[in-house]
Amino acid sequence: MKHKMMELIKSSATNEFAYKALESIFSLQEQLTYSTNLKQLAEDIFNWLSYEFKITNVEFSLFDINKNSKDKIFSKGEEFFLDDELSHFFIINTHISLNATISFCANSKLHHKMIEDNYETIQASFFQISPIIQSLILKKNFIESSSLDSVTNVYNRTYLIQNLTNHLRLSNKNQEEIYFLMVGIDRFKAVIDEFDYDIADKVLVELARVIHSNIDSFDLVGRLGTDEFLVSILNNSSEKQIEELALKIIEDFANTDIVVNDANNQTLKKTICIGMDKFVLNSEKTINESIKHSDIALYEAKNKGRSQFLKYSDLTAADGVEIFDESIEFF
Repeated sequence: MKHKMMELIKSSATNEFAYKALESIFSLQEQLTYSTNLKQLAEDIFNWLSYEFKITNVEFSLFDINKNSKDKIFSKGEEFFLDDELSHFFIINTHISLNATISFCANSKLHHKMIEDNYETIQASFFQISPIIQSLILKKNFIESSSLDSVTNVYNRTYLIQNLTNHLRLSNKNQEEIYFLMVGIDRFKAVIDEFDYDIADKVLVELARVIHSNIDSFDLVGRLGTDEFLVSILNNSSEKQIEELALKIIEDFANTDIVVNDANNQTLKKTICIGMDKFVLNSEKTINESIKHSDIALYEAKNKGRSQFLKYSDLTAADGVEIFDESIEFF
């Protein structure tokens, strides 16, 4: 695509069409330099394609080569496939596992002919803006690699520690109560002993999936330890609703089949326990204390058996909570 850009530059000295095309490309490039994330960048590219070439069917996706997975960042217009006769696509290589695919589809054969007539300009434009796209992909990859747990794709402990307080402060100024759920897998070590770490990772991934499927997008999930997840519920639900949510997570995970061996369809079922505590803003109790209390509730729930739920407020002296060192800091 580099030579297309060079040809356009050479032609622009004597060709008004080439000059205007070049002007449009540099205008797009300048606009994209202000994009702060891939979704905004993709939308700006769509707007440019729509304005310049009447293209209204566009998809911007990231493909992870290592995971063989596709993440759709932006999509506009009617659905289409890359092998459709009216479609085109460009691949932006980042030299890491993530590559971007920008694809678009004409509305008709006549429209497709118009795109073909201007295809060299489109090629030149994608060559010119590819470094900006690569930069944002690398930025996204760095942020996720430093903030997400590599196994489960939920927030890691470090990110949670650094950002939970700010997140709660900014999430909802009218929020008065926040619920913490500490989720732990029953007899997780037995999975490693009986199978291996790969199967153990599958258990963790399935648990993360079940948790995410039951909570809102603004709620936080982080992996604190080997088999423990912290969930902060930020909505205005009642305590009773949070209890029902926790019980549903327990039930859903208990009914989840985790594939152990694809060849013989061997599956595994595991269970979890959940401890809960309520944090009231502007109270004497700190966030750290509330999280610690949810961890204590989880410990006592596990002592009662599998698939148990327990609130810290329901604990009594008979539950032996004195074994916990109050000097331990989560945050």
